[in-house]
Amino acid sequence: MDQLALMFVLLLGAVIMVPVGDRLGLPSPVLMTLAGGVLALVPFVPNVEIPPEYILPVVLPPLLYAAVQRTSWRQFAANVRPIFLLAVALVFATTAVVAAVAQAVVPGMPLAAAVVLGALVAPPDPVAATAVAGKLGLPRRLVSILEGEGLFNDVTAIVLYHVALAAMVSGTFSVPVALGSLVLSAAVAMVVGLLLGWVANKVMGLLGDPTLQIGLTLMVPFIAYVLAEEFHGSGVLAVLTTGLFLAEYAVDADDVLGRLAGYTFWEVIDTLVTGVAFGLIGLELHSILGAASGRWGELLGAGAAVTGVVVAVRLVWLLPAAWLAKRMHKRRDYDEDIPMSWRETLIMWWSGMRGVASVALALAIPYGIDGSAFPARDEILFIAFSVVLATLLVQGLTLPWLVRKLRVRADTDAVDALERELAIRVIKASKRRLKEIMEVEELPEEVRDQLARRAYDVGARIAPDIVDEERRELFEKRISRLKKVQRIQNEMLSAARHEVLAARSEPGADPEVVDRVLRHLDMRSLRPVP
Repeated sequence: MDQLALMFVLLLGAVIMVPVGDRLGLPSPVLMTLAGGVLALVPFVPNVEIPPEYILPVVLPPLLYAAVQRTSWRQFAANVRPIFLLAVALVFATTAVVAAVAQAVVPGMPLAAAVVLGALVAPPDPVAATAVAGKLGLPRRLVSILEGEGLFNDVTAIVLYHVALAAMVSGTFSVPVALGSLVLSAAVAMVVGLLLGWVANKVMGLLGDPTLQIGLTLMVPFIAYVLAEEFHGSGVLAVLTTGLFLAEYAVDADDVLGRLAGYTFWEVIDTLVTGVAFGLIGLELHSILGAASGRWGELLGAGAAVTGVVVAVRLVWLLPAAWLAKRMHKRRDYDEDIPMSWRETLIMWWSGMRGVASVALALAIPYGIDGSAFPARDEILFIAFSVVLATLLVQGLTLPWLVRKLRVRADTDAVDALERELAIRVIKASKRRLKEIMEVEELPEEVRDQLARRAYDVGARIAPDIVDEERRELFEKRISRLKKVQRIQNEMLSAARHEVLAARSEPGADPEVVDRVLRHLDMRSLRPVP
């Protein structure tokens, strides 16, 4: 099996593991990690030979951009304090404690090398958090915090990582230098992200065609990442900034087909790239086995110690941080997403899995500095992969059980209330526009009544309980009749499509004409029955 065949196996696995995970009640990223680990033990499967410096720029931008599509600028603005406590302060605390423990358990490890290890295992993975926690029916505020933490903590960790690498070269490590680099990196990234978002928004308006616009959105996250890195900024934060800008300003309410196609496209990209990324984590088991040759006892002990520290520091930090955020939330009228109970805090703690970023940073450690080997590189690789595999497999596999045991579920009453509110606003907006049209256009009375009823029906479909019982019975009868008509119309259109496809193979048939007629029938199938 060569590298290309291995990549297609991972892509196939990424698709298959989604329904398998749904059936087993397990997160598909965790299953892909297990599958990658199994493949790594098969003799004829080759070692992964992806240059380490390409892993972050290739994997992170599309995953981060897809995650940004599920959130909004308001959520980030409302959650500045909890995200700061988790994304910045917790990363610094974890890095410091891990560095101290690593120096104690790995003889001869320099301080800067220990900080490198601490920085690369400090950030919980944004992909793992959203992919695992997002499908467990958790309260939206918890998922929002995990998404925000995951999207911002890489910024802090990657800057610390680069500062520590630079310290290995210079021989000195300075906390003020690290903080200054963090601030500068964030400022450069935000400028790059905002400028690129503004340019991309203008270009999308010029392109017009949904296919070209979606193609542009595929390139935008990679451009944002590379540009920011070129100017010594944070590529992760640049992608985040660009994505939030476009989500806020590049939305056309009437671009229905573009929105549906874009959503489907990014769902496919998210599924495939996530699966491949976690499959690669499992495949890197080769590196762990190579690094541990002849030193299993020593390295397993060090890996277990650092893993325990990573998990423990998160819990010790989260308990007072959640209490502080709750106290500040009560004193001020902020629309913050914070854990509201100790059960939710425990779920947040156990959701701190490490993943793609930690693996990529570990593999990117140079082999040598100034002609000599990088101190404790093999030990850092083994410990880093131990932390990633332990947190992904243990926490990822047991998180669904913990959620069920603690009975932490989404607030369905709040969701239903918001849905009803939006349904009422939909009805009011539709009727308001109908009234404006009736003031300038003559419409027969039966047409006016029909349009007003349709406006009401749209809202009732969104939230059926907004209508009274008598109207609901009439509405349900009308919907039943429309569904029957829709079913028959779909069967008629299906027969028409089969006839058109049969004509494609007839002598003299022009495939372009046939496809154009077929697209017309497909578009008609998307329209509701009048």
